[in-house]
Amino acid sequence: MRKTLACAAATLAACALTATPTHAAALKAAGTGWKLTTQLGVTSISPSKTYTITFATETMRKRYTPLLTPAVAQINSAGVHLKLGGVEPVNPSKCGPAGHIQITELYRPMGRAGFSQGMPCPNPPKGVGIGGIVAYDSEYWTGYKIETYKLRNTIVHEPLHALGLDHPNQRDATGTEIPYACVATSYGNTPIMCSPNGGYKTTTNMGKLTGYDLNGLKALIANARAQGIK
Repeated sequence: MRKTLACAAATLAACALTATPTHAAALKAAGTGWKLTTQLGVTSISPSKTYTITFATETMRKRYTPLLTPAVAQINSAGVHLKLGGVEPVNPSKCGPAGHIQITELYRPMGRAGFSQGMPCPNPPKGVGIGGIVAYDSEYWTGYKIETYKLRNTIVHEPLHALGLDHPNQRDATGTEIPYACVATSYGNTPIMCSPNGGYKTTTNMGKLTGYDLNGLKALIANARAQGIK
């Protein structure tokens, strides 16, 4: 389970920065099964620069690298240049080096058992994402009961937030996100970015992006190219 892109107390304090999506108006921000984090000023992703996932500890690197590897291959197939890197210090209150998606673990980063958090660095120049931070709930590894497919999907869901994808959920009349209310394939599979638990449920496909999610990544690249960014 997860809920992201909200300001959790003492966690990812960069979320408190004013987000002014000045580049969103002329660019495509949403489509069937995908949505971009324009509320944090992210509308695009570099078509040429390489983004690197790093980890706060060697234990985390060994834990998450094999779980993220299949999704990283899919992300690259969509045109994003993403690689799995090594270990570096992570300060959950601020973004790290440009181009890095930093992964750490915190106890209930969203204040609720089982919920993790991921977000891009807000207001990057020209709306082109420069990385972000992911904080997984440390309880996943200390006895918290969670279905394997939910865990695997969550592990991929959060870095996608850091790249610039938001929840594609439908909203009610007040603008509030409706849980689980996402488009689905004919087989009933919702986008992995659907909140609180989207993605494939089978052992074979859990942790993989759906076509909806890949279209969102392609939109991030298309928006960059529309601005003349190479």
